[in-house]
Parts: sequence; C-alpha cells; structure tokens
Amino acid sequence: MLYPLLWMLAASFRPEAEIFSNNSLIPSEISLHGYISGWTGLSRTFDVFFLNSFMVSILCVIGNLAACSLTAFAFARLEFWGRKFWFALMLGTLMLPYQVVLIPQYILFLNMPPWLGGTASGWVNSFLPLIVPKYLAVDAFFIFLMVQFFRGIPRELDEAAQMDGCSPWRIYWRIMLPLSVPVLVTAGIFTFIFTWDDFFAPLIYLNDQKIYTATLALRTFVDSTAESNWSGLFAMSVLTVLPIFVIFIFFQRLLIEGIATTGMKR
Repeated sequence: MLYPLLWMLAASFRPEAEIFSNNSLIPSEISLHGYISGWTGLSRTFDVFFLNSFMVSILCVIGNLAACSLTAFAFARLEFWGRKFWFALMLGTLMLPYQVVLIPQYILFLNMPPWLGGTASGWVNSFLPLIVPKYLAVDAFFIFLMVQFFRGIPRELDEAAQMDGCSPWRIYWRIMLPLSVPVLVTAGIFTFIFTWDDFFAPLIYLNDQKIYTATLALRTFVDSTAESNWSGLFAMSVLTVLPIFVIFIFFQRLLIEGIATTGMKR
C-alpha cells in the first residue's frame, strides 16, 4: 500500500531520464531539479495554487461545519412537521452519484444573475461553485454523522437549559457544540481532505490557470501534445500530499474518537 507513495517520493529526487528506467526506491543520484522546475515551471509559481487550495478547503470546512451542524441539531433535537420524511429524503441523496447532478448544477451556476454575483458566465470560472454549496448543508454524510452524535447527548441537558430560559439557538451554541468537538473535528478533517483532493469539480468550473487548485495544476505538467515534466509532477505531488499527512498526524486522536463515539450512548 505504501509502495506507490515511496516510489513517488523517490522519483521526485531522480533525474528526469531515470524516472521510468529505474524502479528502485533508492535513486542513483539525488537531484532537486524536479522541485525547482515544478515550483517555477508553470506560468505562475506553485505557491499560487497551494494558496487557492488552502482558501477553498478552509472556507469549505467552515461552511460544512456551520451548515451541517445546524441541520443535524434540527433533526436530532427539534420537533417540526415531516422531520422523519425530510431526514429520510436527505439520506436518499447519499445514493445519488455526483455525475447525476453535475449538468443541472453547471447550468444553474452558469446562469447565476448579476445580483447574485454572476458575470457573463455566471459563477463558472470562479471559486463560488466550489464554496457556496458547502454553506447550504449539501453533504448528507456529515449531517447523518452529527445527528448520530447529537442523539447520544442526554436530552436532560436541553431540558435543564430550557428551564433556565435558553432558546434553541443558545442550546445549540452553548451546549451542543462544546460537547461535539470530536465529531466536528472528524467532519472538518474529512471535508478538508475531500476538498483538497477534489479534481473533478475544479476541472469543470475553473478555466483560468491563475485560480487553479493544486490538484488541477498537477495535470498541467503532463501534456499529450508536448513534452511532459514528469520530475516536476512527482515533486509537486509530494508537496501536495504533505498537508493531508500533517493534518492526519496532528488530529489522529480526535479523528478516531469522533468516529468511535458516533451513534453510541455516552
């Protein structure tokens, strides 16, 4: 399982001519040409694409945590008409592949009016189609994850807060969120990973290279009609993997705790 990653790391330090001719994990000589050419080989330095990816990923994490936690709190704690029906309908969206809604979403974003920030091409060729949906609680998986966690928190806490005059909003903000740090961290990490690794959505909506994300920029190193920069591709791929690796190492305990306690009585 680790061999492809180790091979990619070794290939990033090999000279261009030896990348596919030497399958050993130990390069015959160490070369930093891949990192230099990869960082500066495109029309913009690669830090621009890293910043784009970080901005999109962080904004998506904030939106997902805010919208999904509010929706999950409503499903888990509030009584309203058709709650079970809407919850089942929400879970049903998990069975819809992204390709099913791709064309309708693209048409919707393409025809966004100017009063919603649309240009001649709507929201296409901007970060808005990647970020705005996260603030509308579109990820049913994270809603379900949080609902199961919220159901494990004793309702007596809600009742005691209501007796003290707390509104549903204060219960959500002062009681539910502080007790839900493990599941929030879990959802945040998964959202960051899914957004950082996403290639398909940026490929559909982003056209100008200056707003490419890191995953989309990696594709530009390989050109079927011209010479491909393989050493730069592998070097930048190593750097692109590092944020995911670092985040998992630092938040591993909370990630495992959030998954292990979801749906269990506490």
